[in-house]
Amino acid sequence: MSARLSTEGARLGARSLWPVAFLDVLCVLALFSADWAGAAETDLPRATVLELKIDREVEPVLATYIDEGLADAARRKAALVLITMDTPGGLSDSMRDIINHILTSSVPVVVYVSPAGARGASAGFFILLSADVAAMAPGTHAGAASPLIGVGAFPVQIDETLRRKITNDATAYLRSFASQRGRNVSLAETAVTDAKAFTEKEALDGKLVDLIVASPEELFHQLDGRTIKRFDGSQTKLELRNPVRAPFELSLRQRFLARIVEPDVFFVLLILGVLGLYTEFTHPGLFAPGVIGGICLLLALYAMHILPVNVAGVFLIFLALALFLLEAKFPSHGVLGAGGVVAMFLGAIFLTRSPLTGGGVSVSVALAATLPFAVFAVFLARLVMRSRKWKPSTGTEDLVGMQGVVLAAIPGIAAGTGNEGMIRVRGELWRATAPQTIPAGQAVRVSRVDGLTLHVEASQGSAGSTKNE
Repeated sequence: MSARLSTEGARLGARSLWPVAFLDVLCVLALFSADWAGAAETDLPRATVLELKIDREVEPVLATYIDEGLADAARRKAALVLITMDTPGGLSDSMRDIINHILTSSVPVVVYVSPAGARGASAGFFILLSADVAAMAPGTHAGAASPLIGVGAFPVQIDETLRRKITNDATAYLRSFASQRGRNVSLAETAVTDAKAFTEKEALDGKLVDLIVASPEELFHQLDGRTIKRFDGSQTKLELRNPVRAPFELSLRQRFLARIVEPDVFFVLLILGVLGLYTEFTHPGLFAPGVIGGICLLLALYAMHILPVNVAGVFLIFLALALFLLEAKFPSHGVLGAGGVVAMFLGAIFLTRSPLTGGGVSVSVALAATLPFAVFAVFLARLVMRSRKWKPSTGTEDLVGMQGVVLAAIPGIAAGTGNEGMIRVRGELWRATAPQTIPAGQAVRVSRVDGLTLHVEASQGSAGSTKNE
């Protein structure tokens, strides 16, 4: 009886453990499935986001950089191109080039005005509205896109008809892509016609931009899974979960050209070019100053083609060079030199100044380049002026003023024919003639050279071959 009870108890105990064991198996399977799902998720290919920057004035070098970046994104089959913007604007031709490549890009493009305090003004406003997705960070602004005329030497006075023509062309170009992007065209036009600017909240409320985000990570999070409409009307769903961010930097050539078009570098290149050619012209045969000066001037001309150069600034620089030359020639007690320094400093300040940025040659660079240039130019000019007073050190002209001794008596011109004698000068024998008779052994001084005959005069000094000072 007891054996039967114990067997039944064992059976009941085994039956009661089955639910517990089943639950344990399910938990283990759940853990394995979660680990497998996580591993599978990490094994999935991650989307690539190519990152570009517009962080200065819009100009041809920057346009080339953006174009190459969009082409590289297409080759990589990137999921998105992110252009971070902080620009005061720039050249309309470069702006149109960038916009055309954005509109035709096979990869969706996001333009993001960032960080806080950044702006997308003038040409930047057009670029912002041309993107598939326009975003702004808190504390940023955009707009003020009225076209400016007369950037460069002097303000250009235009009549009302021409002003309307330029404004209407700009607004029509803005409408051509802003309406297709679903932007508020009428509000966007006020940035051109009335030079109106918008904060990030005003732009979002006015349907000029799509998002306000504080960071690129937040931007990717909000765009993940969103379907956007491309410029050609097609629909694209963005998959941006944990994307790979690939910065696209300027090439070495682009960085070099970008440095050249900076106002400070442009001014230094112009000064070095002028100084190098001036040194070569005043001291022929040195070669190095001429080569370096020529290269610097050509680079300066390249920058001049892009920068808004003020002709008055160029004239002031050349006026300064003329004043330095006059300072070396005339004893002005430093007045001409000081005037040249002032003229060159003002020329540097006026040389390039764009109404878009208010930027130009910095005061520190202007002073650092002007003072050494003034000293060197005056020094070279004085060397040239002094060298013109030196007597030739080679050739027969060097004999003038030399002393010699008569070896064969000189009959003198009054004696008629055969009035030539023989003298020794610098250890050389020369035929000589004189106004009066000079006996042998007498010291003479050369007064003139006529071919191979020396005209001499009797000298009271001792015979020799040194100059009579």
